[in-house]
Amino acid sequence: MSETLNYLVFGWYPYLCLTVFLFGSLIRFDREQYTWRSGSSQLLRRRQLFWGSNLFHVGILLIFMGHFVGLLTPIWIFDALGISHTFKQWLAIVVGGVAGIMCFVGITLLVHRRLFDSRIRKTSSFGDIAVLLMLYAQLILGLSTISVSLNHLDGHEMVKFMYWAQGILTLQPGVSALVADVSPIFKLHLFLGMTIFLVFPFTRLVHVWSAPIWYLGRPGYQVVRTRHANRPVIHAGARDVRPIAPQTRPSFAPTRPMPAE
Repeated sequence: MSETLNYLVFGWYPYLCLTVFLFGSLIRFDREQYTWRSGSSQLLRRRQLFWGSNLFHVGILLIFMGHFVGLLTPIWIFDALGISHTFKQWLAIVVGGVAGIMCFVGITLLVHRRLFDSRIRKTSSFGDIAVLLMLYAQLILGLSTISVSLNHLDGHEMVKFMYWAQGILTLQPGVSALVADVSPIFKLHLFLGMTIFLVFPFTRLVHVWSAPIWYLGRPGYQVVRTRHANRPVIHAGARDVRPIAPQTRPSFAPTRPMPAE
């Protein structure tokens, strides 16, 4: 890759992707709140969706946290904790490999479900299929980098990506040169990863911003009423539930005798 092209892809393109990612998400939330969701097809192939979705989401969260901590934590912190580059490289290979395989199995189930079930395919938009295939390709590239990393167990190749990512966020000039001589697989992985950030605001991926983590520790109950107003039904997690008394008309009778005039 020429020096100019390397600068455009790894020096200029990251800022374009991050700008569209942040401002695009904000504008979409402000102007198109009713599209701020993840389309559901859970009534079809529910078992396949259950396993695929859970394996994919758990795996992708582990991968994201690993990339976030691994790339953006200053190197001096690892040095202060006595964590060597070799240990960090092995940790990335083992944990990332397990999470990647888990995610790969999950997304394979999701891709098969969406593409090979005619009912689900008809209800899927172009964006739904495109972003799923982009994530699939990105995951395959990520798993492919493991074989390259095994040839660089000293961790110095990984340090280049740390300096590059931290240099981008701190507006350091010339950081694109740090990744000029890395493996083409890594370059494709970086490029596709940035492209996913670029298309993020225009796809169903925006529901990531609204991940209801708080729902796991909710203190209240979920009240679901049937068609019969006098027979409410309550669903709750592991908490005991007492039935709600049927609703009645409010009474305007005084609760105690009125004083005589």
